[in-house]
Formats: sequence, structure tokens, C-alpha cells
Amino acid sequence: MKIKVINPNTTLTMTAKIGEAASSIAFPGTEIVAVSPNMGPASIEGHYDEVISALGVVDEVRKGSAQGFHGYLVACFDDPGLHAAREVANGPVVGIAEAAMHMASFICEGFSIVATGHRNRIILEHLVRAYGMEHKCRKVRTTELAVLDLEVEGSEARNVILEECRRAIAEDHSDCIVLGCAGMADLVDYISRELGVPVVDGVAAGVKMLEGLIGMGLSTSRACGYAYPNLKRYDGEMARFQP
Repeated sequence: MKIKVINPNTTLTMTAKIGEAASSIAFPGTEIVAVSPNMGPASIEGHYDEVISALGVVDEVRKGSAQGFHGYLVACFDDPGLHAAREVANGPVVGIAEAAMHMASFICEGFSIVATGHRNRIILEHLVRAYGMEHKCRKVRTTELAVLDLEVEGSEARNVILEECRRAIAEDHSDCIVLGCAGMADLVDYISRELGVPVVDGVAAGVKMLEGLIGMGLSTSRACGYAYPNLKRYDGEMARFQP
């Protein structure tokens, strides 16, 4: 099977890191191709970035059928464009936040999400409610970090994340950590080893869910909510997105 992993931001070092994490967890015979759109923000931090980046996600998914992909992973913890992508995809589409929360719910009584900047907290709290995870998510924790701090070699970013994870265990009484950014995909082993609790990365969780869905021959239902978009005219710069 062939899975397209879409990093919705345009920072290619992060895309490469995400691709490595996805490939390392995939089954033999699963081909992982990690891409970034050729348009959009360098990082996604807030509602505005999320909306703009969603167009790039949809664009990459629309290309996927001709490229021979069987499934798609939206590799940003805001899950930007996820529902729109499902309407146009030829195979299943999974978002890393949805995947990570569900995976964590199977192995613990309660988890904390540890993410980057404070302005993303409200978005992640909305996703917790949207995915029905209020009974499992003890707290969404954010830090002073910018997303791109995770890409700076030698920065204190990994230690900041580790210390926030420590506080999650001590203060939230969580027994599992969910990493709230695809750019943290390379920190799983380090944090798990330091803290002795399961650490769930949405990139790995999403790849495994896609492998399961594709292996079972399951794809997005077209019966109602995820039916293909109605045909109509799109004007201006949006004309190329016309269904």
C-alpha cells in the first residue's frame, strides 16, 4: 500500500522528520511519501494559519488518486482540512490528533496532551470535545515554544517539552502523554524512556490506523456527510479548486 503523509506547513526539514517517523513505524510493503504543499504558512499556530493551510492539504489529497496513493495522513495536530479532504479523497484520510487521542484511549485511564504555543490550546480543546475525548483527556498543556523552535538544533525545546510532560504526570495524574505536534515525532522514545509512561505520537498512530483501514478494504463513506462536493462554479483564485 502507498500512503501520502501531508505536513500542512511548508517547512521541509519538519516534513523530512515526519516522513522518517512514519517510515520507521510502517509495515514492510507500506510505502510512505511525505510531502508539504507548495503554498501556505511555514508553521501552523492559530485559526488563521489553520484555514490557509487547509487549502494545501486538500490540494495534495486531490492529486493523490493520479499518483497512486491508497490513503492520506494529515500530519498537523490541528487536523486542518481533515473533513474537506475526506470529501475528495480516493481513500481513507486520518488526522494525527484524532488518531493519537483514540490510540491513547485504548491504553490508559487518562492522558494529557502536551503541545507548543499557548494560542493553540483552544483549538486542541475544541478537538478533544469534537472527538468525544473529554472523559479521557485530563488536560491540554501548552508551552512558550513556537512550532519552529522544534527545528532548531541544540535548542531547549525538547527539555521544555519533557518538563511539561513531567508536570502532566504529577499534576494531572495522567498515565499517558499525547504529543500535540507532528514536529515532536522524534521525541517519543526520549520522553517515554525518561518518564516511564506510554507516549503517543500522532504520526505513528495515524500510519497504523491507515494501514488497518486500507488492509480491511475500508474507505470513507459517500452516503451522506462525506459525499463528494456538489458541482458548482468557483470564482477567482479558487477556480482551480472547483470539484
